[in-house]
Amino acid sequence: MIPQNKNIKINGEVPELRTLYQIPTLEPWFGIAAVARLLSGSGYLFLKRVIDISFSLFLLPAVALIILLCAVLIKLDSRGPIFYLQERTGKGGKRFKMYKLRTMVPEADTLKAKYSSLNAQSYPDFKIPNDPRITMIGRILRKTSLDEIPQFFNVLKGDMSVVGPRPTSFTADTYELWHTARLEIRPGITGLWQVSGRADVDFTERNRLDIAYRQNLSLWQDLKIMFRTISAVIKCNGAK
Repeated sequence: MIPQNKNIKINGEVPELRTLYQIPTLEPWFGIAAVARLLSGSGYLFLKRVIDISFSLFLLPAVALIILLCAVLIKLDSRGPIFYLQERTGKGGKRFKMYKLRTMVPEADTLKAKYSSLNAQSYPDFKIPNDPRITMIGRILRKTSLDEIPQFFNVLKGDMSVVGPRPTSFTADTYELWHTARLEIRPGITGLWQVSGRADVDFTERNRLDIAYRQNLSLWQDLKIMFRTISAVIKCNGAK
């Protein structure tokens, strides 16, 4: 449920935050009427977890050689560890360590202040176009989304789901009240905003899509997002 701020009034009435913050409820492909949803509610949550575990157990052994090749290339390209563990915010605001293949120089975090003036996103986001901290192999891994594969270990651990709101690096106390609706469900490797052709939107706009996903939870919506993600990966529409 999206919280309401009783101090905000329009024409003397308290609006729903969905209206106030322009959160979409139904759009051409991802909006699903309740009667048309393929499984929802508690049955959906149970099956979603079963699918998460089954898909991860199938995928990880199948791509083991790819991960090994990526590991060799990362070591040949730059010094530092193969994997990068970053603190992210998960369900209920709980912090967890998210796994990725390293795509930046080892001192990337300490260089963040140096390049802060190049940040192209509004607070609390941080994104630099053509980020100089990204390694040569790292750019390839991001373009192909191969750097995200280790997150299926997070799925097995229960920190993440295959589909859900993308976990943020900043903590929940950075959120505005209405943003916290995205914390009601497990974060995902992929989600609605990643496949909506909106790669460079700010945190507020991403939240509108994440909360729209939350309002339309169903197996059918997840399946459509997964198929769109596969299409995007094949086309190499990965992170820049």
